[in-house]
Amino acid sequence: MEKFTTLTGVAAPMPLVNIDTDMIIPKQFLKTIKRSGLGVNLFDEMRYDDQGREIPDFVLNQPAYRNAQILVTGDNFGCGSSREHAPWALLDFGIRCVISTSFADIFYNNCFKNGILPVALPQEQVDVLMEDARKGENARISVDLENQTVTSADGQVFSFELDPFKKHCLLNGLDDIGLTLEKVSAIDAFEQQAQQSRPWV
Repeated sequence: MEKFTTLTGVAAPMPLVNIDTDMIIPKQFLKTIKRSGLGVNLFDEMRYDDQGREIPDFVLNQPAYRNAQILVTGDNFGCGSSREHAPWALLDFGIRCVISTSFADIFYNNCFKNGILPVALPQEQVDVLMEDARKGENARISVDLENQTVTSADGQVFSFELDPFKKHCLLNGLDDIGLTLEKVSAIDAFEQQAQQSRPWV
């Protein structure tokens, strides 16, 4: 998993509340177990019409936001089903950070397992960043995981809370497999000891 340390990039404004995982990646795209290739279907029903043509008004179809790396969203982002395809699709599109006032628990935890930083901030601070995001590609937002800050385009700095373990995992690019591999020496030692003490197993 790619490490997350700092990020400065274009933020796309999505002020809708209760954006659920079916809106993020509709159910017909859940057949794959690959983490790549889902970015094209991110927000599929909002991005495309019935003929598969882009809807020009949708934010990620607008030229200023096609390379957005940050989403500034409404409350309760990622609610609905527990599908891990939702963070897969966001990451494959290029989104590394989502800023909201709150997140659904399962989605929030799945983000950390896939290299995405979800940042929860008070409504008034999200409003400032939403206004920044509406300015387009010239207004870039900066996120510093080590210092747990988000800096607006005009230099306002907002601090966010984060579980130390989740922070450690993101800073070091550790998903569940990576965490297990950190203990590989202890696992090998245990297996050797078990083999000697219980050779019949």
